[in-house]
Amino acid sequence: MKKIKVKDKWFEAYLSEDQIQERIKLLGLQIGNDFMGEDLVIVGVLNGSFIFMADLVRAIPISVTCEFLKISSYSGLVSTGKVTEVIGIPASIAGKCILLVEDIVDTGKSISYLLNQLRSFQPKRIAIASLLFKKDAFEFNYPIDYVGFEIPNKFVVGFGLDYDGEGRNIPAIYQLSIP
Repeated sequence: MKKIKVKDKWFEAYLSEDQIQERIKLLGLQIGNDFMGEDLVIVGVLNGSFIFMADLVRAIPISVTCEFLKISSYSGLVSTGKVTEVIGIPASIAGKCILLVEDIVDTGKSISYLLNQLRSFQPKRIAIASLLFKKDAFEFNYPIDYVGFEIPNKFVVGFGLDYDGEGRNIPAIYQLSIP
């Protein structure tokens, strides 16, 4: 099994670039069917979602607009448990369908925070798409409407996900290797 080093940690291959791209194509078609005829705004959560969101938007066969917001809740390998909004939500989402795009949902605290913020702008509907979902770490009961892959509660890097700012440009996903 292939291993890579990011900063001071070793990671082993988990999901290949081909597996990821195939799943994104299927998610794009499903989203296109589900939102056919709707005014859909894709809202990416920076920094992690930008690679997934770019590929997902290209896979959605209907017209969409794109926005971004930025929050942070990680420090190194662990979540701090506190969400800090860095870039705000565009006011132009009122009455529109929103697809909130995340790279990974683990505890769900970040998305819970964002759902509360987004609802105050009175969108028609909010759906969530996440490339990765750590079901065992999830602490809430709201639905994750579009899931690329359910993964165990392990730390991962690549395809937009980072370890302390590095590894986002890795085209596949790797999990922390325990020696």
